[in-house]
Amino acid sequence: MIGFDKIRAIPKSSVSLAIMLSLLSLVFFDLMGLVIKRLSSDYSAAELSAYRNIFGLIPSIIVLWSSHVWHQSGRRLHVRQWVLMGVRGLIVTFAQLMFYSSLSLIAFANATTISYSSGLFMTAFAVLLLGEHVGRIRWTAVLIGFIGVVMVMGPGRETFTLASLLPLAAAALYALTGVTARLIDKEVPSALANLYSTGFAVLGSVGLALLLGGFSPLQSPLDLAWIIAMGGFGGTAVLLLIVSYRMTEQSNLAPFSYFGIPMAFFFGWLFFDEVPLQDLFPGAILIAGGGLIVIWRDRRRNSMS
Repeated sequence: MIGFDKIRAIPKSSVSLAIMLSLLSLVFFDLMGLVIKRLSSDYSAAELSAYRNIFGLIPSIIVLWSSHVWHQSGRRLHVRQWVLMGVRGLIVTFAQLMFYSSLSLIAFANATTISYSSGLFMTAFAVLLLGEHVGRIRWTAVLIGFIGVVMVMGPGRETFTLASLLPLAAAALYALTGVTARLIDKEVPSALANLYSTGFAVLGSVGLALLLGGFSPLQSPLDLAWIIAMGGFGGTAVLLLIVSYRMTEQSNLAPFSYFGIPMAFFFGWLFFDEVPLQDLFPGAILIAGGGLIVIWRDRRRNSMS
């Protein structure tokens, strides 16, 4: 998850607006995924990842330019940990490759639901990389969540394929970018760190696309419009998420992120006539439940500190 610069507190009445914006960002993320699934029959996941990152530079630049902290620091562009930034960008590249590939191979709602296990991976990575202490309650929550992931993946069912492992691997990589963001020097504005990571993701995804066969000729002007829309949906989602995070604490928004699961089910049914109800439940409930327990435990610990 991307970290953002702390800003001055605003009235509590804005929390509801922040929640609305965060939910709207989920809609735009799902719309991006729907476009990716539509285009995946003609363009590889590596190509779509490259296009997504190229368009992703636009919101990254907007966020950097609007960052008060960056302007206060003299609009500096140099960072000491550029290698870490580069590694994070490359991790995003492979995460996108796996998740975008999964969208072309399994049901949209299944791939999206499994990807929500990233929050559970972050708990484990925080222990391994940051040395955080995790108690029995949070480990129990992680276990519940992973049981839910396994149920959605459905090993043993006729519908199970190895492609179900792709969104799981993507979730682990996305979680890794979230945890490693906390290793970045505190004096580096998060908007600048985000721009570096996005820039390296562009280089990585373009290089990967060229390595895996290059870029396919655009099939039609309509496909170009869809590609632009894909970038627009993703960029809008990022900007909405940034605004919502600046309006209230992330812990106030995190529980609502799991509304993305029924949203993904609805969009998959509406646009692709997918109704994987027997695959999603009750596993999706366990994934959301495990994540909510982790969030509740973190908020309780912070309120006591």
